[in-house]
Amino acid sequence: MNAAPIIFQWDGEAMVPASPFWSRKADQEFVIGETYKLVEHHDRSKVSHNHFFANIAGAHGNLPDLMLEQYPTPEHLRKRALVFKGYRDERTIVCATAAEAQRVAAFIRPMDDFAVVTVREAVVRVWTAKSQSMKAMGAKDFQASKSDVLDFIDDLLGVERGATASNVRSAA
Repeated sequence: MNAAPIIFQWDGEAMVPASPFWSRKADQEFVIGETYKLVEHHDRSKVSHNHFFANIAGAHGNLPDLMLEQYPTPEHLRKRALVFKGYRDERTIVCATAAEAQRVAAFIRPMDDFAVVTVREAVVRVWTAKSQSMKAMGAKDFQASKSDVLDFIDDLLGVERGATASNVRSAA
């Protein structure tokens, strides 16, 4: 089944596709007579999404100069925070020697400015941040990642948790 939700309307007795377009989609996706589980889909709030990115930009502007090499842009800060809080994809490459692992890591690093690439003996580990796009991450997962990333930034800045989010609210 397609990952995109189909919009239905409850008519008091059945879930009816909301328009002819959605009816055609339902015909493509479902088989008459089959039983399906229905789960309500909650769209992410654009306000929450925008608030999160404003928090990241504001926090990046408050980073000490010493941290700007590691987090040169707000996007670096957000993606590294996602990686370190566990919202990541991981790939591991086992090499024949430690020297080969260093060469492989040097080859991989320029491919993704945001990836975290580590070498330990003959093993190269590559972590990349999961996408927070509306299509890739639903409301519940986005809210959890948003909270975790903002906590990471508060810890990084050495401020009380919640301070980064409240600074953007008070500046608005």
